[in-house]
Amino acid sequence: MRIVSPRLSALMDPYAHHVLVCVGGFCSPNREGRMLYAELARLLQREGLLFGPRRVKRGETPCLGVCIGGPIVVVYPEGIWYSGVTPALLERIVVEHLRDGRVVEDAVFHRLRKDAD
Repeated sequence: MRIVSPRLSALMDPYAHHVLVCVGGFCSPNREGRMLYAELARLLQREGLLFGPRRVKRGETPCLGVCIGGPIVVVYPEGIWYSGVTPALLERIVVEHLRDGRVVEDAVFHRLRKDAD
């Protein structure tokens, strides 16, 4: 049997940021991460960040390897990690960081890159 693997060409619009929300049980045992993930979609839509050149992709992950101080939210390409994210802090992250380009310094607990804003 000959298996033909068609050449797949994924089409994806460019995006400015990728946000990962930890939804794991250790990071957010009361499912806060899942609630934040849903809220993130609403906030991105409100701020006009779902389409176009400033588009933000979002993803959920079962573990980011920290397992304390959650919920954890990570913003790429800057590699900024936020801890203890509440709905109010998530709104600040969307407005200040994703929309306006200013890292929410008082909530950062890790920077992946030393040259991150």
